[in-house]
Amino acid sequence: MKTLFLNTLLPITLSTAAVPAVAQPLTPDEAALVTTVESVATLADAGHFESLETLYADEVMMDYTSLFGGTATLYSPEELMIAWAGLLPGFDYTRHTLSDIEVEAGADSAIATADVIAYHQLNDASWQVAGTYDYRFTRTEDAWQITHMTFNLLEEAGDRAILTAATEQAQANPDEYLQRQQTEQIVRDFLGSLETKDMDAFAMVWADDAIQEMPFSPPGFPKLVEGKENILTLYGAWPEISGATNFTAELVFYPMQDPTMVFAEWRGTVEVIPTGRLYEQRYSGLFKVVDGRIQLFREYYDPIVFAEAFGLNTD
Repeated sequence: MKTLFLNTLLPITLSTAAVPAVAQPLTPDEAALVTTVESVATLADAGHFESLETLYADEVMMDYTSLFGGTATLYSPEELMIAWAGLLPGFDYTRHTLSDIEVEAGADSAIATADVIAYHQLNDASWQVAGTYDYRFTRTEDAWQITHMTFNLLEEAGDRAILTAATEQAQANPDEYLQRQQTEQIVRDFLGSLETKDMDAFAMVWADDAIQEMPFSPPGFPKLVEGKENILTLYGAWPEISGATNFTAELVFYPMQDPTMVFAEWRGTVEVIPTGRLYEQRYSGLFKVVDGRIQLFREYYDPIVFAEAFGLNTD
């Protein structure tokens, strides 16, 4: 038996096996699984959500019903990180102390358990919970990834109201992960509005002082457009000149140190109505998004392909 303390008032007693004097060696799979379990706690406390996201499978079932009630929830890794990044950075600090990690690895799946005490501090208020985690994993080509994660509550101390205060604090000062997610979403909204020909939605993504640069545009087509109204004019005929369009099927983002900026690559296919030609283009672009609006869009594309599809050639 060992006694753990959430604070000076509340002892938490967890039943564990005696720790051997010399630890038995782990297999490579067991070591990888233990490292993954430890990394979840370490990365969450450090707020490294991009790295934390990679530890989860494409779908992960999170079960905190013993703590909050309700039902278990199925998340994508991105959805889970958005939820955590909207809470954890609002605390002064969190610390998840793990112990007695046990793992069992099969050929393509694995399970693990761990004891945990989680500390949350904000100003003079604190909240602590103690319990156990159950994990399930699937093997990928490169690593073990978590598919299920269940928290089993044993004891609780402090004030749960700290969760609401931390959420408000996190919303008032968004974590860089959330800022990057917003930046990428605005780019998706921009390209998606061109696909659907929704020019009201298109207008919503631009800042009043927005700039679109097109350094490789062909002769007779602008290389720089300044201001939202001029950008809307540039795209004004889009619904009439474009048929079936796809810009997002192969969209890839490359995050930058500044969370308001992102470099993107995508493939565009457009049926050009006036010429009857199919426009197929490989794009890349640098975006800066401030307060949920595009302030800068620097677009790179092949001007020869563009001019041919839209009939800009004069010879």
